[in-house]
Amino acid sequence: MTTTDYATYIASLPRVLAGAGALFRDSAGRILVVEPDYREGWALPGGTIESDTDETPRQGARRETAEEIGLDVVLGPLLAVDWVLGPARPPIVAYVYDGGVLSDEQFAAIRLPEDELLSWKLITPDEVASHLPGSLGLRVLAALDVLAHGGGPVELENGLPPR
Repeated sequence: MTTTDYATYIASLPRVLAGAGALFRDSAGRILVVEPDYREGWALPGGTIESDTDETPRQGARRETAEEIGLDVVLGPLLAVDWVLGPARPPIVAYVYDGGVLSDEQFAAIRLPEDELLSWKLITPDEVASHLPGSLGLRVLAALDVLAHGGGPVELENGLPPR
């Protein structure tokens, strides 16, 4: 197979998007969520992995969280990976890493990009479903379960364990 044939073959393969985020908590176990200005609802700090730069999911999560909240934190272990199907878009592989427990000083140092995020806040695990609906909320709850009980990372499909 020639280089041109291989490039044509690769271009013909299905596309999959990839995103990565971090689950940051405070000492009371509340979860840091951010409010994007480009869509409704809340999210974990994170975003799209830049595959054109050979960025890994872990590197993408760290870069995105540094860009979004102004904190460059070494991330802990992978907690969850989720294959998310959606209408009118390719599938997304979503990675969630342990961002750890932030100190009061780190929370005070959070700075949001004005052109991307409106605000941030801390929510309790009981508030996850109302702030992070759908597969994102299920993914976060699964990641919290890994933190509480070990055994991770957990594999998910649309936020749920595979059948």
